[in-house]
Amino acid sequence: MDDTAGKPISATDPDEMSKAMTAYAERSQRIINAFYERQAKDGGFQIPDPAVIGKAFLDVGAKMMADPAKLMEAQAQLFQSYAKLWETAAKRMSGEEVEPVVSPAKDDRRFKDKAWEEEALYDTMKQSYLLSANWIQQVVGSVEGLDDKTREKAEFYTRQVVNAMAPTNFAATNPKVLQHTIDSKGENLVKGLDHLLRDLEAGEGQLRISMTDADAFTLGENVATSPGKVVFQNDLMQLLQYTPSTEKVAKTPLLIVPPWINKFYILDLQPKNSFIKWAVDQGHTVFVISWVNPDETLSDKRFDDYMLEGPLAAIDAVTEMTGEKKINVIGYCIGGTLTACTLAYMSAKGDDRVKSATFFTSMVDFKDPGELGVFIDDEQLENLDEYMSKTGYLDGKHMSQVFNLMRDNDLIWSFVVNNYLMGREPFAFDLLYWNADNTRMPAMMHSLYLRQMYLENKLIEPGGITLDGVALDLRNISVPTYIVSTKEDHIAPWKSTYAATQLYKGNVRFVLSASGHIAGIVNPPAANKYCYWTNTKTPAEPDAWFAAARQHDGSWWNDWQKWVKKHAGTQVDARDPGCGKVKPLEDTPGSYVKVRLS
Repeated sequence: MDDTAGKPISATDPDEMSKAMTAYAERSQRIINAFYERQAKDGGFQIPDPAVIGKAFLDVGAKMMADPAKLMEAQAQLFQSYAKLWETAAKRMSGEEVEPVVSPAKDDRRFKDKAWEEEALYDTMKQSYLLSANWIQQVVGSVEGLDDKTREKAEFYTRQVVNAMAPTNFAATNPKVLQHTIDSKGENLVKGLDHLLRDLEAGEGQLRISMTDADAFTLGENVATSPGKVVFQNDLMQLLQYTPSTEKVAKTPLLIVPPWINKFYILDLQPKNSFIKWAVDQGHTVFVISWVNPDETLSDKRFDDYMLEGPLAAIDAVTEMTGEKKINVIGYCIGGTLTACTLAYMSAKGDDRVKSATFFTSMVDFKDPGELGVFIDDEQLENLDEYMSKTGYLDGKHMSQVFNLMRDNDLIWSFVVNNYLMGREPFAFDLLYWNADNTRMPAMMHSLYLRQMYLENKLIEPGGITLDGVALDLRNISVPTYIVSTKEDHIAPWKSTYAATQLYKGNVRFVLSASGHIAGIVNPPAANKYCYWTNTKTPAEPDAWFAAARQHDGSWWNDWQKWVKKHAGTQVDARDPGCGKVKPLEDTPGSYVKVRLS
C-alpha cells in the first residue's frame, strides 16, 4: 500500500498534489496488474457475463428494427414530451408557476436535495433525465417477439444503464457535490479518488465498494452478542445454544436454520433488533446453525451433505441434549428451502421429530424466481460450472455483485456519490457490515441448487429431486407451518413463496410483512416500523389471498409467537447451554462465523 493511501491531501498545495498524483499513478498501475492477474486466475469468469448481456441486446435491436414504424412513433412521443418540458422550463424561467412534466417515483431517493426542485436548471435536468430513462425502459419493455428470458435480461440491464446515467452520479451535474467541491476547494474529489483506488486495490482491480466502516464492528463484541455456547460442530456447521434469560422455558426447543449464502448473525445484529435475543426472551431454548465458510477442501459437499450434516445433525444433537423427542424449526431463505427438503426427507423416513416449521422468505417453487432468474440459464450455468470446477467453490464476491445489482441505486450508486464524489467515509452500519461479510459456496452443492431447483424447478415435482437416496415429495409435509414473506422482496418474491401454501398438507398460516427480504424479517416489535397482513384462508392465487387479508400495525414477530406457543409445550426449568450433557466447545458466536473472505 502506498504511503499516501488514506492520508488527507490538500487540493490547494501544488507540491503535495503533484506527489499525490504520482503516487496515485503508481497505485493505479499496480491495480491494473492485479486486475490482469486476477482475470488470468479466474479464466475471465464474470458475473454478470458481458457476452450474455450483448446477445440479449442484439436480439432486442433486431426485433426493434423489424418494426421501424413503432420505433418512429415512440420517438415522436419522446419529442413531444421534450417539447412540453422546454415549454414549461421557459415559463418557469419567466417566473410562472408550472406543474412538472414528470416526477421521480415516491421511493426514488436520488433527487431529495432541494436544489432539484427549487433551481430551474437542475429541475429541468432532472426531468429531462427521467423522460429519457422512462422512455428507454418503455421502448425496450414493449419490443415484441422476445422470449421471456431475453426480455427479462433486456429490461434488467436497461435499468442498470439508465440508473448509471443519472445526473446524480456525476460531479458536474449533482448540485450537492458541486457545492461541497466549492466549499472544500476540491478536497472531496481528491479524497474520493483515494477511496476509489482503495476499493479497487481491495478487489484486485475489480471495484469492491466499501459500504460501511468494517473496523467499527467485531463479532461477539458489538454484533452477534447474544450470550451462549457452541455445543456441537462438524465439517459444515457449528451448533449454537443461547443462554436462557427466563427462569422457565418452553418444553419444545427451537432450532433456526439460516442461509449459508450469508451468515446467521443477520438475526443477531444488535440487542435491539436481534430476533435470537427476542426469541430467548420469549422463553424459547434457542439453537442456531452457524455454517462454515467453505474453501476448496469442501468442494465435493453436496446438497445432501448440507441436509445430513446441517439440520438433521442439529436435530440429533438438540433432541439428545434436551431429552425432548420433538422440536420446532425455523428456516430462513435458502435455509428454508433446505428445511423443506429435510421435512420431506424425514416424512419419507417416518421421522416425526419436527413439531412445527416456520419459513422466513423461503422459496420451494422456482417458477418465478424474480430478478435472480436473469442470472440463471443453461449458458450462464455452464460458465459457472466451468469456473467452479477450477476453484472448487463460488466466491462470495460474485453473489454479492448479483445482489447489489438488484438494488443498484441503494447498494452501488448511493455509495459512489458518498464515497467517491463527496469524499466521505462510509457510515458504520451493522446491516451493511453483515452484507459485506460474504461466504463461499461449494461447487457440488451450488450446482444442484441452481440447476435442479432454480432452472428446472424440480423440487415441486414429486420425486423430482433425490437426496441421500430418498425421492422428495413436499406434499408429504404434514407439520403445522407458518410462512412469512415480505411484500417488497427482490430475492424471494412473495407471490412465489406463497406457492408453498398449496403444497404442504398440514395446517398452513401465511403472513406477509411490509418492506423487503431483510428489513421485513428483522423487524422487532419495539421499533413499530412495518405493518403485516394476515388471512386465515389460503386460496390458490396470492392476489386473492391479499385482497381478503387484514392489515395489522407493528411487527409480525408477536403474531408468530402467539402461533408457535401452541406448539411449544408446557414450561420447564431453563436449560443452560449443553444441558449438562455435553461440554461446550467455545462461546458464541463461535469460530466458523469469524472466517472472512478478506
